[in-house]
Amino acid sequence: MSLAKHPLSYWSAELALGRVSSRELTEQALDAATHSSEAQATFTAVHAATARASADAIDRLRAARVPLPALAGLPISIKDLFDEADQVTCAGSRVLRDAAPALHDSVVVQRLRAAGAVIVGRTNMTEFAYSGLGINPHYGTPRNPWERHPDDRRHGRIPGGSSSGAAVSVTDGMAAAAIGTDTGGSVRIPAALCGLTGFKPTASRVPTVGVLPLSTTLDSIGPIGHSVACCALLDSVLSASPPQPLLPVDLQGRCLAVPRTLVQDGMDATVAAAFDRARATLSAAGVRLLEIELPEFSELAQINRYGGFAGAEAWAWHANLLEAREADYDPQVSVRIRRGAGMTATQYIALLADRRRWIAQVQQRLAVCPADALLMPTVPVVAPPLAPLQEDAALYASSNLLVLRNPAVINFLDGCALSLPCHAAGEAPVGLMLAGMHGQDGRLLRLGSAVEAVLAQRR
Repeated sequence: MSLAKHPLSYWSAELALGRVSSRELTEQALDAATHSSEAQATFTAVHAATARASADAIDRLRAARVPLPALAGLPISIKDLFDEADQVTCAGSRVLRDAAPALHDSVVVQRLRAAGAVIVGRTNMTEFAYSGLGINPHYGTPRNPWERHPDDRRHGRIPGGSSSGAAVSVTDGMAAAAIGTDTGGSVRIPAALCGLTGFKPTASRVPTVGVLPLSTTLDSIGPIGHSVACCALLDSVLSASPPQPLLPVDLQGRCLAVPRTLVQDGMDATVAAAFDRARATLSAAGVRLLEIELPEFSELAQINRYGGFAGAEAWAWHANLLEAREADYDPQVSVRIRRGAGMTATQYIALLADRRRWIAQVQQRLAVCPADALLMPTVPVVAPPLAPLQEDAALYASSNLLVLRNPAVINFLDGCALSLPCHAAGEAPVGLMLAGMHGQDGRLLRLGSAVEAVLAQRR
């Protein structure tokens, strides 16, 4: 029984039936997190002692027939952005390695612990979460499970980012599920490129207290797992919401809006074929697919021409640190943060107004479209090879913009979104994104569960 092959519901049932203990699951996760080919590049810190102690405590409570919370005994990884008491929050950087440890757990970590999660460790990421590729020159880059050569680290593909280690911790059985952040796609991109399910909630749904920020306007906190049900369970814990059963949704007569504008541009052959098959499968299940124009999507590049919220807000956080320690930054990250230095107060205020206007226009356009959600490729290309991106700054920049393009639209919209695997078995992983408007999280998760079931029948 491998953590890499089953959703949380399976392990919860096995634990309840006494077929496996939390300590056994934790040892399995820790073994993978310390001995597998990707272990060193996947975690910035492994909490072996505290994970074992937590698992043993859960096993004792279970043996005593004490009622247990939702995640009791399940090994979960957290991105290296979340404060944990007595741990340094490095955010995938060298710059913060000598910083003072956190005094308190972040709200996210508090809620995970209260739900009984066994926190295996802190996962690697793009430095300061500022890229969708997942490359980290300081701690190494965990390689995508697709086309990975176990003995030659020069050969491999990117995992996607910025929550790179989060995704690989799940694909490689180092955790049963992972918690990441998503400012422009950082949960959905690695989920899509690694063949997993990722959920970006409405940004205000999960508190960011105790989380090192990239963009205080756009940052969202979400899960990566093996199923929509995994994401829904973790989302209920993170948002402190009552768990909502994913009641069956009849897809017959449902309508999904498929934007023609921007999000289908530049698809490679593999993604285009998988997206076409997914649409055909949904149509056969009775879903009405309505192709629509959303010209607002094409306006985003102009709206964000001065660096957007991430540029300005990252610069505000990093300005002093960059002045003192820029040589210790990944240059692919520092150059992007420095773009924010050029944004004036007038431009930032105009950006706030532009976003409000833009969201209202998209909402107005969708109000006359009887759609339950938007449907698009999560990322228009499969995971590219790692080595060329490490060697070519121009290729890095263009590839980063491409993988971020579709997911970032939903962050700017202040919506919610799921990425579901839609590739055929044996093919390169491809993600299918379902997206909803602000606050439609529960509705989207229920719809996503039904779409997931239909896609699984044809994979």
